[in-house]
Amino acid sequence: MIRYAIIDDEPIAHSIIEEFAKEMNSLKKLGNCYDAFQAIDLLQKEEVDLLFLDINMPKITGFEMLKTLKNPPKVIVTTAYKEFALKGYEFQVSDYLLKPFTFSRFLKAVNTVLEFKEPNSPRNFTSEDFIIIKVDKKNYRVKLPDIQFIEAQGNYCKVVTKTNKLLTLRGISDFQTALPEHFMRVHNSYIVNKDMVTAIEGNRIFINEETIPVGRTYKRTLGKL
Repeated sequence: MIRYAIIDDEPIAHSIIEEFAKEMNSLKKLGNCYDAFQAIDLLQKEEVDLLFLDINMPKITGFEMLKTLKNPPKVIVTTAYKEFALKGYEFQVSDYLLKPFTFSRFLKAVNTVLEFKEPNSPRNFTSEDFIIIKVDKKNYRVKLPDIQFIEAQGNYCKVVTKTNKLLTLRGISDFQTALPEHFMRVHNSYIVNKDMVTAIEGNRIFINEETIPVGRTYKRTLGKL
């Protein structure tokens, strides 16, 4: 579940985002803020995963507010001014929605955040946590407990679940960063779900009938398993 807040001085912008967000079960609203001061107050009280952030606001702009945050959440910029787009890259925003935007464009922006949803602290997961795996033009919703292991194959990664094998154009380091600590890197080319390990022998890990090597630099991880 992605917990979001809207920061915009225009009430109609709040209404549009709320209506779009209602169509997605993965989004939960935590608050509505109409200026940067309200937003900072909310962020001090709540754990927000995603901000829908307008830039051109009174007193303090959206980017000026981001500068004050030590660990900002994911940000989707929503603004009527396309000239802010380039500046948004300085703040590593997830996406940039130019008003007025359609639901399909909203969905695409949210999916960039959902694709590597990080579970809440502590970094463990529940049966409902998931990531979106993109294969060609199709997005697959994959629950974290169903993932057995991930194998790097060049510029791609193969995500092996209980029922499927998905090849996605994504580096293994991206998976290592995005997944919770229950997933362990055991080789330059492999990440395993600790719950799926059925046996260990020497420098090999077994997940059912699959054999996964343990790299030299990762031997210490065997103790954690």
